Amino acid sequence: MSSEQTIDELARLGEWLHRGDKAALATVVSTWGSSPRPVGSHLAINENGEFLGSVSGGCIEGAVVAEALEVMVDGNPRVLEFGVSNEEAWEVGLSCGGAIKVYIERVQ
Repeated sequence: MSSEQTIDELARLGEWLHRGDKAALATVVSTWGSSPRPVGSHLAINENGEFLGSVSGGCIEGAVVAEALEVMVDGNPRVLEFGVSNEEAWEVGLSCGGAIKVYIERVQ
């Protein structure tokens, strides 16, 4: 992931906050084996379900967005884990042979 793309995600997050939207930031905090995105990759999400960036190449973004919407409401950060041995990972499409941990936090 390029630093320019990260700047775009964070800039959009700032725009959402400036206009009064609730927002969250999901960040890949660890990976194991084959993973779609490296540590440090971001997904910015707003309360309308709009998002920019990627934490998984598309295979788990829907689950991350759903959790981010809950984080915006209750303010409690979460760590999500997906991997080939995780039944939910197969349901959302993480069959790449690796594992990923994603930290989701509300941004104000």
